[in-house]
Amino acid sequence: MTRHQPTTPGATHPVRHFRQILLWPLQLMPDRESGSIHRHWERLGEENKPWFEVNDEFHVDPAHFQARHYSEFVTFLPSVQRFLYGEGGANRCHNSPIRVLRRADLKTVHLTFKEGNAPVTLSIAHIDLYFFYDIDVVILAVEVFADDLDLMVIQELLFRFGRTFPPGWDDQGLGDHCLAKVEWLDREGQVVIASDYENRAKFLSFVCRERSAGISADWEYLLAPMVHHTSSRAGGLRYRQLEYGRMPMMAYLAVDDPSTLSRADFVRLVLGTRGDPDDLAPCSERFLANFEAEYCHDRYWQVANPKVPDTRFLCSGHAFITVGEAGSKFFTDSERGVLAQFRHQYFLLGLIAHFHKAALLMFGDRLGAAVTRLEIRDPESVKQFKRVIRKQFATFLRFTHRYWFHEVSIQSPAKALFAMYRRHHGTDSLFNDIRLEVQDMAQYLENDGLRRQANTVVRLTVVTTFGLIGTVTTGFLGMNLLAEADAPLSTKLLYFILTLIPSTIITLYTVMISKRMADLLEVLSDERLTLRKKLGFFTGTWKGGGE
Repeated sequence: MTRHQPTTPGATHPVRHFRQILLWPLQLMPDRESGSIHRHWERLGEENKPWFEVNDEFHVDPAHFQARHYSEFVTFLPSVQRFLYGEGGANRCHNSPIRVLRRADLKTVHLTFKEGNAPVTLSIAHIDLYFFYDIDVVILAVEVFADDLDLMVIQELLFRFGRTFPPGWDDQGLGDHCLAKVEWLDREGQVVIASDYENRAKFLSFVCRERSAGISADWEYLLAPMVHHTSSRAGGLRYRQLEYGRMPMMAYLAVDDPSTLSRADFVRLVLGTRGDPDDLAPCSERFLANFEAEYCHDRYWQVANPKVPDTRFLCSGHAFITVGEAGSKFFTDSERGVLAQFRHQYFLLGLIAHFHKAALLMFGDRLGAAVTRLEIRDPESVKQFKRVIRKQFATFLRFTHRYWFHEVSIQSPAKALFAMYRRHHGTDSLFNDIRLEVQDMAQYLENDGLRRQANTVVRLTVVTTFGLIGTVTTGFLGMNLLAEADAPLSTKLLYFILTLIPSTIITLYTVMISKRMADLLEVLSDERLTLRKKLGFFTGTWKGGGE
């Protein structure tokens, strides 16, 4: 294969096949604070029919199990396999902790750019919701594709498509950095829902009223019947955003000759910036000094062996990009090539990485909210805080042992790409921060429990000490003050009640002032204090205070 130099600025690069997968992690809001494990997908299925549950590839006759599914399965380590596919064995328990719901009512999406580029129509492969057992996180995955688009159009598309709200508005009133219009079409080609980035009043009033960013009408429609957690609309399953309103993405580009793409092209792709007709890099050379080491996995890029087609993987955490040769079966084979791996192995790899980050952000949000609601002087608030922290501690413990992986595969490039995801996401540091927060709060609960036990012991000690006076006194007498051994039962009962009532009152009163009495005992036992100070403290104790 002949190696070419990058073409001159302004040259076109036709992309023979393009795929994009948008991943939008969201936090689910339970309708109640309880210790129960939520199965959110069940509630979504009960509310509306656009979504239906998707059985995995293992729910088929073994004779129909495909080699592609087998390759996908063996890519991952056993612990990750159990997470993704469930577990077999003697009990035949195949249930995976992941539940996938899909809607099939939308077939294409029509994208209108602000200027320059003609509208583009993308076919929809999947619109899925990924739920995770015991974790209040859901990830919306939208996969779209098209053939024969220009590279600059794709760069604009990667920059603009997948924004849940506009960061601002231009002079024409259109949303900054957004497409002019996003229209979702059904099987008959009819527009079902369209974006409303230009509705400035809606987004401004929503932020002013709800202290939360609004969501474009089309993305709200895709998530229905789930509703925004601040929405006044009825909905049993509510969500809130975890990150910035630009969705993480994955993209696959098959071009005639990948080596003709410039370094600036790769920078724009992986950083998700706009196309540039002059082919200028969007960042300074100083910033890009370590670009290849930070963002590129070049195992199959510009290999000296001409039999190895150029294939480049790039990852920035926000974006995962793979670029390869359209004429190579190694890259375009939908069963065994990079295309199949992109849609399955690499998609799952990205799903796990974004799930890890989303779950950790969710834990951080829950812990912060619990501390914010804590009123230390309100016993009910303290009790509620303890319940929430105990629940989050247990959930985080289950997350750590069920879902947390430092490695998902020993195969390259899957291993290297997952490490790049983790590094760019900072999940190791985030995990350690959340773990320390959870441990600090668990330590607070333990210390508070020990403090309460110590106070109880002190009060019981005070009651026992002062009760010892009466016990010793009556024991010293060693006789019955009232010779009523032969008295009628009613008389004995009367004496018993007359003795019980004052004894109970004295005991309860001693408990009520046990803190002061404990301070009194401590002062009386202090040999450094004079008798006068001890008597003064004794007098003050019975007046309702001490020194």
